[in-house]
Amino acid sequence: MTAPASPASFRPAKRLGAIGVSEILKIGAVAQRLKREGRPVIVLGAGEPDFDTPDHVKYAAERAIRAGQTKYTILDGSMELKAAIAEKFRRENRLDYAADEITAGAGAKQVIHNAFMATLSPGDEVILAAPYWTSYADMVKIADGTPADVLCHEDNGFRLDADDLERAITPRTRWLLLNSPSNPTGAAYSEAQLRPILDVLKRHPHVWLIADDIYEHLIYDDMPFVTAAALEPSLKSRTLTVNGVSKAYAMTGWRVGYGGGPRELIAAMAVVQSQSTTNPSSVSQAAAIAALTGPQDVLIERRAAFQRRRDLVVDTLNRIDGVSCRRPEGAFYTYASCAGLIGRRTAAGSIIDSDGAFCRYLLEHHDVAVVPGSCFGLAPHFRLSYATSEQNLREALKRIAKACRELS
Repeated sequence: MTAPASPASFRPAKRLGAIGVSEILKIGAVAQRLKREGRPVIVLGAGEPDFDTPDHVKYAAERAIRAGQTKYTILDGSMELKAAIAEKFRRENRLDYAADEITAGAGAKQVIHNAFMATLSPGDEVILAAPYWTSYADMVKIADGTPADVLCHEDNGFRLDADDLERAITPRTRWLLLNSPSNPTGAAYSEAQLRPILDVLKRHPHVWLIADDIYEHLIYDDMPFVTAAALEPSLKSRTLTVNGVSKAYAMTGWRVGYGGGPRELIAAMAVVQSQSTTNPSSVSQAAAIAALTGPQDVLIERRAAFQRRRDLVVDTLNRIDGVSCRRPEGAFYTYASCAGLIGRRTAAGSIIDSDGAFCRYLLEHHDVAVVPGSCFGLAPHFRLSYATSEQNLREALKRIAKACRELS
C-alpha cells in the first residue's frame, strides 16, 4: 500500500525573488508592536496626512450610497469622474485630455503599475531618479522591467541632472519616472530646472515620461507648480501625467488615482485593469468628484500648516550635532543626512555604522520611528514625515536631539 503523497511546498513566482515587503511597512509593524507593549512610540514614517477628509467630500459619498451608486462603473472611471479630472487638468495644469485619454484606478500607485504592465517587456529599462519611493523599483521588476537608478545629489537639491540623464539613456530605455515634489526628499522642479531634462527627452523619442504629480498641492514658499506636458507640449504624446486625491485631500483610504496620456496607452492600461481590479470603488469615485470640483480652500489652509511643520522640523534638525537637513520645496518629508553620526557609539557600546543602525537606535531606545535613506537609494540619510501634529513633532524632535547627544 503506497503512502499518501505529501502536499507540495509553496513555490512563489520567480518575479518575486528580488522583491520583499516594504521596509517602511516593516518599520511601521515594529513601531505598532512596541506601542502595543505600552511604549510611547511616535511614528514619523507614514506618507499619510493627519488631517481628515473634508466634510463636503464625505457628504458626497453618503449621498452616492443613498442614491444607489454602488454598482460597477466604466472600468477605468465613470464619465462623471473623467469629466471632473479633465476639468482639473484644464483648470490647474493647462492640459487638455479627452475622456479616452484619462484613466482612474485604485490609487495613483495602480495607475503607474498599470502603465508598466501595459508597456514593459523583459529587458526594458525604467530610469528612476534616486532617491525615490521604494515601490517604483518593485513595480518595474514585477512588470519584468529593469530599474536604472540615476543618483540625484544633495548639492543639486536632490534633483535629476540633465547630463546624468543623458548618460543613463540606452536603446532599451522605455520610461523616465519623475516625481515632483518628491517622496522622499521633498525636492521640486521649477520651469528652469525641469526644462533641461525635457530637452534631453526631446532628443530621445523612444523614451516616454511618467510625471508623478501626487504632491502637486503640497509645494511651499509660493513656488509655482509645473508639470512636464504643459511646459513642453511636444512631449504630451509620450507623457503619462499621474495624480490623485490621496495627499491633497487627505483621502488615502478612498483609493482613487488618475492619469492623463495618449489614448493608445490609456486603452492598454485599461486592459490590464480589466483583469485586476476593474473599476475603482463607485462610492470613492463620487467622493473624488466632490474633491476635484468642490471648494479648494482646504488646500491652501493645509499647505500653510505643512509649511509651518516643515520649518519647525528643518530648523530643529539643523541644530543637532551630526545631523544636517536641506529645506525641501514640497511634499511632507525631510531627508536629513546623518553622516556626522556614523562611527559614534551608543551608551550600550554599539556602533552607529549606517543610517539603518541609526534609525533602529531611535526606535528601540528613544521611541521614534523614521525611515533610513538606504530604503530609497541614498544613504546615510533618514526620511522624516511631518504629516502629524506639531505636538508630536516637537516631542519627537526632542527625543531625536537627546538620542544624538547620548552618542559618543
